Amino acid sequence: MADSPADQILFTYGTLQQPEVQLDTFGRLVAGEDDSLPGYTVDYVEIEDQRVVELSGSGVHPIVRPTGSPRDRVVGVALHITEDELEAADEYEVALYRRIAVTLASGRPAWVYVSV
Repeated sequence: MADSPADQILFTYGTLQQPEVQLDTFGRLVAGEDDSLPGYTVDYVEIEDQRVVELSGSGVHPIVRPTGSPRDRVVGVALHITEDELEAADEYEVALYRRIAVTLASGRPAWVYVSV
């Protein structure tokens, strides 16, 4: 992973901000900046994957859903990761989430996990 450039941006609003989740998923702590995602709102889902529950320390995780309203906004962090780390994040996220491309409030393109 160290040989690949951290040229992917992953917008995270939940457990991928936790140091223990980052260390387990990416093998390192990941640099990022505060940002937000317009047109979405946060909801919560129950996680049944015991490994994810144990790692994150919670059986209930946030999940975002599109609203289409510019008044709605999800606050989070834009993480700079590699393609391999992005694949590792895909492995961490359970089937309730899918990864899509979005544009953050800062204007940066990013990936985000949203409700299926």
